[in-house]
Amino acid sequence: MANLPINIEDLLRQKTVESDRIEYKSGWNPAAIMRTLCAFANDFENRGGGYVVIGQDCDSNGQPIFPPTGLNDNQLDPIQQQLLGLCGLIQPPYFPILSLEKFDSRNLIVLWAPGGQNRPYKVPRDVLAKKKEYHYYIRRYSSTVQVKENSDDQRELLSLTATIPFDDRQCPAASVDDLRLPLIKEYLKEIGSSLADAESLSLLDVCRQMNIVDGGDEFVKPRNVGVLFFNEEPKQLIPGSQIDVVIFPRGAGGNELLEKTFHGPIHEQVRSALRYIQNEVIRELVVKREDQAEAIRLFNYPFQAIEESLVNAIYHRSYEQTDPVEVRVHPDRIQIVSYPGPDASIRIEALNGENIVARRYRNRRIGDFLKELNLTEGRCTGIPKMRAAMAGNLSPPPNFVTDDGRTYFFAELLIQPDVARVGSKSEKTPEEMPEKLTETASSILKFLGDGPRSRMELANLLKIKHESGSIARALRSLLKSELVELTIPEKPTSRNQRYRLTGLGESFLKR
Repeated sequence: MANLPINIEDLLRQKTVESDRIEYKSGWNPAAIMRTLCAFANDFENRGGGYVVIGQDCDSNGQPIFPPTGLNDNQLDPIQQQLLGLCGLIQPPYFPILSLEKFDSRNLIVLWAPGGQNRPYKVPRDVLAKKKEYHYYIRRYSSTVQVKENSDDQRELLSLTATIPFDDRQCPAASVDDLRLPLIKEYLKEIGSSLADAESLSLLDVCRQMNIVDGGDEFVKPRNVGVLFFNEEPKQLIPGSQIDVVIFPRGAGGNELLEKTFHGPIHEQVRSALRYIQNEVIRELVVKREDQAEAIRLFNYPFQAIEESLVNAIYHRSYEQTDPVEVRVHPDRIQIVSYPGPDASIRIEALNGENIVARRYRNRRIGDFLKELNLTEGRCTGIPKMRAAMAGNLSPPPNFVTDDGRTYFFAELLIQPDVARVGSKSEKTPEEMPEKLTETASSILKFLGDGPRSRMELANLLKIKHESGSIARALRSLLKSELVELTIPEKPTSRNQRYRLTGLGESFLKR
């Protein structure tokens, strides 16, 4: 039996799939299991369906108990045969992906029930009863509930007929050959799926097991989520699926800008863009305090806030629009822009509040793939985590802006004030530099032009005693003027301490 495109231990321990998307059953309970499969197929909130784990018991709080109860070997075939017949009772027909798994030497049957392509689905309340009473079912938190006749939920569910999120639709411009098996295997290996070792499976078999293709063998098409993650250049098939990073060294009104575009599978775009930002944009300020041993480390922008914002943009943007995600780096702020704005179920005033609840997700499959790669947690945690990261860095809180028509969304991160203040001091023009230095200070600058020096080395070059007050006074003056800096600023008295020229010092020396 083919394996799941997910790490089974991570699934059971709820590391990458939320608890309300997993139903544990200690044994074979056909009526309850079929109702839950129907609810996952309806995927009322576009969460991506869910999983039913048969042979795994749980406590009163819904948490799995280890080791699992497990299923006997002689139960596996009868359950699979009965399940095949019972799934035919779902209207329209719906069949989950079944996998036999071993965990702690126990047999488990895992049913992966992704959101269906032909919702709404209904199923008999009791599939074993002679008289079949059909009902619609949806998930409410961690429970499967029956949809009442003529209720708002029923009307909303019926309105979702054939409304499939873009990432889970077929990509008409692509063929199965556009999905690269090495990229798929690399992903499966990274997340720890045993499907990565299934050498006997063809590309199409693996794609079907991962639910990233659709249609019969005679006319099979990749789904958009497969193209976005497993094609070298998805923008050729889905225009606009890229990240642009634009740096404005002198602000948006200046004449200079640095622009870099990131292509490839969208998870690699995120990683490459973040590495670039980390190397080119993020700066660290180390502040030594006399009242504590550890230095305070502040960043112009905390990396976690940028990461959360960029991943959120990739997750929640619309790929039906050709505008790419754009990161704009200004001297005093970073803006991450995506199109369109957040779903109408999220109130505008809630964006800058504390509690955010999304009624329905725009992309139900992209989130699952990103969560498997530990790039996101989902469940509307991105914005709260950004706020926490900014607060922990003593930065101003982030701003989130959209318009009434939800045509765009941008997250704005303001520069950390202390880092900004130091940076602004370092950007003095030659006219603002000191006009005169003492003879000792001038000599020190010249010697430092050849590289960092210790105080002892400077004393020897000046041919005076290193205890001399003139060296100490000159170094204090140079440090204060920001012409010179310490090589180990967090440990001013370190025996390995050296002095070196700053950029301002180099300019002064050239002048």
